Amino acid sequence: MAIVSPKAKIGRDVQIGPFCVIEDDVVIGDGCILESRVTIKNGTTMGRSNHIFEGVVIGGLPQCTGIDEVNSRVNIGSGNVIRENVTIHRSMNEGDATEMGDDCMLMVNVHIAHDCHVADGVIMANNVMLAGHVSVGARANISGAVGIHQYCRIGSLAMVGGQAHIVKDVPPFVMVDGVTSQAVGLNLVGLRRAKYTTEERKILKGVYKILYSKDLPWCEIVKKIEEQYTSGPGLEMANFISSTTRGIITARHSGTRTRGKADLQTKENETQEAEGMPDTIRLHVVGEER
Repeated sequence: MAIVSPKAKIGRDVQIGPFCVIEDDVVIGDGCILESRVTIKNGTTMGRSNHIFEGVVIGGLPQCTGIDEVNSRVNIGSGNVIRENVTIHRSMNEGDATEMGDDCMLMVNVHIAHDCHVADGVIMANNVMLAGHVSVGARANISGAVGIHQYCRIGSLAMVGGQAHIVKDVPPFVMVDGVTSQAVGLNLVGLRRAKYTTEERKILKGVYKILYSKDLPWCEIVKKIEEQYTSGPGLEMANFISSTTRGIITARHSGTRTRGKADLQTKENETQEAEGMPDTIRLHVVGEER
């Protein structure tokens, strides 16, 4: 009942359900489970022990107008759970790949477009939509119905609330409110679960406070963060912030504009100041943990 190309490379103990279609240039690692109606298209390589549910399509042609068949790939790691009707498209560029790491969970109807890079341990809830060239850091958590604009980056251990529309980079360890699509502090619960120490969390609060400072233009913010944080999670956050090309999301109710290189275009932009964060937001930054 399944159609499996004799040219596909199928590992040991792989279970392939009814009505699945496995094309020629496919590699499936040991112990994978494919439920019914799964389609794995040319250019897909999959590691071990992935569980793929009904209606999933992996390796489809990018959704770009006028694009022809291209020799590109989708590379998927091991231990992932990919639920019903997920779609993952291969790269739009010859020889390049859309990539996903290990131990991720993609819930129903997630779409990962061409040339995205998803790191290990990422969770995406139902109906998350990644446009092309999106990067998602390790152990990030993206809630239901979130839409992410092309070329945006989601930092590691970030938490994005449901129905957010992300058009700028989300720094590592930051929590995003789904209603406003703005930062509301650090993902302290995620940091504790990931065993970040009290001192490390204190360092990250310091970076966050500088990032959303009302007193500094963008160029001074980047300089101050790079000078003060030269190791550990502070350095990770500093590197992410300094390398943004789309800008960084604002903080909720802070009055700040989007942080990013666009702020450097004119002196007028650099000198526009934000209003102070209300206490309810400031508690996420400098308040004592409970």
